[in-house]
Amino acid sequence: MTVQELPGAGASHRSTPPPAWRPRTDAAALLPDPEPYRVLGTAAADKLDAELMRRYYAELVRGRRYNAQATALTRQGRLAVYPSTVGQEACEIAAALVLEDRDWLFPSYRDTLAAVARGLDPVQALTLLRGDWHTGYDPREHRIAPLSTPLATQLPHAVGLAHAARLRGDDVVALAMVGDGGTSEGDFHEALNFAAVWQAPVIFLVQNNGFAISVPLAKQTAAPTLAHKAVGYGMPGRLVDGNDIAAMHEVLTEAVERARAGGGPTLIEAVTYRIEAHTNADDATRYRTDSEVEAWKAHDPVELLERELTSRGLLDAEGIQVAKDAAETMAAALRDAMNAEPVLDPMDLFAHVYAEQTGRLREQAELLRAELEAENE
Repeated sequence: MTVQELPGAGASHRSTPPPAWRPRTDAAALLPDPEPYRVLGTAAADKLDAELMRRYYAELVRGRRYNAQATALTRQGRLAVYPSTVGQEACEIAAALVLEDRDWLFPSYRDTLAAVARGLDPVQALTLLRGDWHTGYDPREHRIAPLSTPLATQLPHAVGLAHAARLRGDDVVALAMVGDGGTSEGDFHEALNFAAVWQAPVIFLVQNNGFAISVPLAKQTAAPTLAHKAVGYGMPGRLVDGNDIAAMHEVLTEAVERARAGGGPTLIEAVTYRIEAHTNADDATRYRTDSEVEAWKAHDPVELLERELTSRGLLDAEGIQVAKDAAETMAAALRDAMNAEPVLDPMDLFAHVYAEQTGRLREQAELLRAELEAENE
């Protein structure tokens, strides 16, 4: 049956589709800027909040030292693996600090620094990567979802929590973090679609660090930017310099406020760079050049903010030293705690599989218990 043969077609037939087929949103308002948004080094920096920026500087210095200490722990055999965020500290810290206590953070496996900046004990943040425990912390206590090793699976979870909070009338926002590689996963697309349709109070922060392990962005997508993907789902897309922490703070704060006010989700692409290898098991020299890395080191997030603040007289040598000393204190405590041998209970293997253990699981637990008792005897 053709359109012309449909009941009532005849004279009432129109050459254009009915209204339900037309675009539901004006695309122009959703498009990102052609260039990443920046504050540091521009006229917009004249309005910097000095106290806030000094706090951010201290967190950046601490974050850089945290990365260095965690990397050293892998070389010493105290961590099985560590995905470094050297070069990405501005994204990590801004994502944590723009949230209120009642909000939720949904990190990926690379976002341990974001969890630490939100207040999680550094040792607890690294417990999963050490292999000691399933997560290492209580997600509900800290409002930080478990660190997600599978790519992008935390994104639908963030949407579900945000949507549920909205249905209950809770004033809660979820911020979900993902890398550029995660945008190639089906979970990414499903999460964005549900978030936009439901107008869920959730922010998707994509840290575009150039590579999905060894796969460059150009081999993942032909889109103008990852932020442009937002338009296809009906949400705003923002493109921001991920190494400019002042710009990150401004863009993320705006998105959080918009979500909390009922304005729905936002997709933010933070253009940054992973200075170190994907993990300690990766050889980054096989897919990128030293000159490329050096060029990005000149756009270091710590140095960018330090240079801006010192040039404006908002940070002096004493303030820099105070930040470094605090970072060293954190690193020493982390080092001491991770050097202590953990006390592990093999029976914990059965503690968090089901809310109520199945008969088969109880049998397996009893078998292991008997074996352990026999060894002790």
